[in-house]
Amino acid sequence: MIATRDAYGKTLVELGRQDPRIAVLDADLSGSTKTALFRNEFPERFFNAGIAEANMVGMAAGLAAGGMIPFASTFAVFASGRAFEQIRQSLAYPRLNAKIVATHGGITVGEDGGSHQSVEDLAIMRALPNMTVLCPADGPETAAAVRAIAAYDGPVYMRLGRAKVPVVMPEDVAFTIGRANLLRPGTDLTFMTTGLMTAQALEAARILEEEGVSARVLHLGSIKPLDVDAVLRAARETGAVVTAEEHSVIGGLGGAVCEVLAEGHPVPVERVGLRDVFGQSGTADELLRHYGLTPAHLVEAAERILKRK
Repeated sequence: MIATRDAYGKTLVELGRQDPRIAVLDADLSGSTKTALFRNEFPERFFNAGIAEANMVGMAAGLAAGGMIPFASTFAVFASGRAFEQIRQSLAYPRLNAKIVATHGGITVGEDGGSHQSVEDLAIMRALPNMTVLCPADGPETAAAVRAIAAYDGPVYMRLGRAKVPVVMPEDVAFTIGRANLLRPGTDLTFMTTGLMTAQALEAARILEEEGVSARVLHLGSIKPLDVDAVLRAARETGAVVTAEEHSVIGGLGGAVCEVLAEGHPVPVERVGLRDVFGQSGTADELLRHYGLTPAHLVEAAERILKRK
């Protein structure tokens, strides 16, 4: 069990040792986002903007325009909300090489409640031209994704979580922007997942196997660009799709997959996620159960989709 934000902080330090162009910015949350690890080793390349997220993004834009590779971090609700205009105008529009790595995404923020649980950030960022949008599954994939976006030239939004999540990827997992990761073969239906819901889908697939159902698990850590070929291939080969995300079903992974399938190969789809509601206060596990984001709920969705197939 590793929190993706922990893997982020450790990998930033590694990158900082390798490349003097790496700079890190934070909005007075470096202990929570784990950028404090970078601050401790490279104080001359760390900038605390204070509780001024819009200013932080403007600073990142300036650093990027000057040839640095800035990583700017805060909570997802602030990055996608409070700083949206600056991300749009100062990063995405001129296509500057800055990375927004937002932690505390989704309802597993827990007791902080609905005001701090971003369930719409992927949809917001996916709508921006030039913006790459990522949501890794676990610690090893997060580390690989951070290395990948450091090498990528262009603006990136990456969503990470607060809670520790199961490790489902090998330590040496490769991450390619725009490429899906097939984690389990299957012929009856496909779980298309992102973030922590990938671990939930793997468990659901194991339960379904005991019932005689063969479920494929296709992890989509890259939501934009989406691996269109992999999505269409899975739809053709299994004939039914269940998407799963710790996000609203509107505009996130479920929306992206449905857009591709509607144009390329329509099949029955069930979208598992928040049904157009905000989060609330509770433990991470309580909230996952309340909003239907557990392996048992995925099994139920799979059973429904098989009846429609």
